[in-house]
Amino acid sequence: MITQEEVAYIAKLARIELKQEELEKYRIDLNKILGYIEILKTVDTTGVEPLAQVTGLENIFRSDEAEEQGIADDILQNISETSGRFIRVKKVL
Repeated sequence: MITQEEVAYIAKLARIELKQEELEKYRIDLNKILGYIEILKTVDTTGVEPLAQVTGLENIFRSDEAEEQGIADDILQNISETSGRFIRVKKVL
């Protein structure tokens, strides 16, 4: 059972200002949530595999593979100062 003092402490940690009536409302709400969690803890889950997600959807994106675009040489041809395959720039302080 969560007390108003604990709700106030949590609000302080989250840097949330709560009025007295809000403290009571959140105390009731948090206790309901924790009560529901206690009910869930009683469910027998032996033999049930843990899930990462429940929708069954799979990633349909292509794999991310680096491809040579061939533009590096074109870019370097248009630069006045280079050092090997790097662009030389003035010092910035």
